Amino acid sequence: MPRLLVAFLTCVASAVLATGAAFGIVAALNVTPEQQNVPLVTFPDPPANGPSSAPSPSAS
Repeated sequence: MPRLLVAFLTCVASAVLATGAAFGIVAALNVTPEQQNVPLVTFPDPPANGPSSAPSPSAS
């Protein structure tokens, strides 16, 4: 009987420890500030008037 009690208490203690670790990890992740969403590469805006009116070199 004492072995069964020790096994049960070990299981309960490990479950409590795992639950505490999970809540601790989630709390630590919520405390960290979010990083800014700044793009590493930017592209120029396309011209507002659409395609160019000059003929393309391959059209000749």
